Amino acid sequence: MFPLPKTATAPFCPSEVAGSIVIPADLPWWKKALRFAGPGLLVSVGYMDPGNWATDIEAGSRFGYRLLFVVLLSSLAAIVLQCLAARLGIATGKDLAKLSAERYPKALGRIQWVLAEISIISCDLAEVLGSALAFKLLFGVSLPVGVALTALDTFLVLGLQGRGFRRVEAIILGLVGTIGICFVVQLFLIGPDWSAVAAGFVPSLHALSSKEPLYLAIGILGATIMPHNLYLHSSVVQTRAVSGEGGKLAAIRLTRLDTIVSLSLALLINAAILIVAAGAFHSTGRTDVADIGDAYELLTPIAGTTIAAAAFAIGLFASGQSSTFTGTIAGQVIMDGFLQMKIPCWQRRLITRGLAIVPAFIGVVMLGDKAIGQLLVASQVVLSLQLPFAMYPLIRFTDDRSLMKGFANTRLVSWFAWFLFVVISAANLWLVAQVFGLA
Repeated sequence: MFPLPKTATAPFCPSEVAGSIVIPADLPWWKKALRFAGPGLLVSVGYMDPGNWATDIEAGSRFGYRLLFVVLLSSLAAIVLQCLAARLGIATGKDLAKLSAERYPKALGRIQWVLAEISIISCDLAEVLGSALAFKLLFGVSLPVGVALTALDTFLVLGLQGRGFRRVEAIILGLVGTIGICFVVQLFLIGPDWSAVAAGFVPSLHALSSKEPLYLAIGILGATIMPHNLYLHSSVVQTRAVSGEGGKLAAIRLTRLDTIVSLSLALLINAAILIVAAGAFHSTGRTDVADIGDAYELLTPIAGTTIAAAAFAIGLFASGQSSTFTGTIAGQVIMDGFLQMKIPCWQRRLITRGLAIVPAFIGVVMLGDKAIGQLLVASQVVLSLQLPFAMYPLIRFTDDRSLMKGFANTRLVSWFAWFLFVVISAANLWLVAQVFGLA
């Protein structure tokens, strides 16, 4: 469709740079760990996108710190699934999309591809809305203009042509660091009740005893685990060159460390969003804040300084932009794996962003500022629908000893993974039923 020119250098697509980062065998373990750091950070971006902001802000505003344990448990589930995805890529040398295309009937593979593409577009819709709102908050432009400006990030992707995968990882680290610093500033200015924060991390069935907090809890769960991140992680881990059983085993261990550290950072940022909302709004009686724009407007009078609101807007912008890169890479992985089709990353970015801008633009023109919250929730519902279709083959493949050899799941890991599949599928179905009035 769009052939990759022979003279073009790969920008940062993992399918083009597999094994490009060499890990010498004589390196000290800590230097090896640094070489393996990066893929976990890329996938962690999906766990702190504007969709997560929307659910965390509403949860903190309405129920204070009581749902912090949901953020914690959802993040732990994400760590397990991402570790399985990384293990699959390292053990087989193939990503989840390629294996699905090879081992399932062609028609089923096409369905999986369509569902994966829908999840990327839905996630990109949240990024468009978050970035458009950030443009409005920072520069005072209208939402339609903000949506139009989000198309410019294609030039950022084009500018990275030939820069190398490690460079992109460094940029993502800078953007994630920006988000983290912004929320550290807000936490300092808001001054939450830290004893109540600690209590909120303790799992409580009582906190979910009524319909409203249960609905939000499932929304947090659905927004936390992104299906296309499973495809992405199984591919980007292959940018590190490893060989032999011993090399693969070491790679799996170091990648697991990278995943745990990176997703723990995402957990802290998501928890910080909820804590800021709880400390700023719930504690002051504003339990009705369910919109990102409202949260920004109210932070200044509550915190007593414009710094909190400015940090909020900058963090939101960094969140949307960091997800841009990972969405593009995931799109390349999925297209190459299911269709054996490679196109330049900037073209992939343009296609995905174009498909996301259309509903975003229509929504903000017809609904105005209210479109942000409504479309963000809708995008998370769509993501929830796709998740089981990525989880099922991932768990099946990593359970298969003929495929994974000595790296297959242990019985305990397998049981826990299938337990997560059942719980997450049931939770997402319940959420969808609630949203569409079926329950």
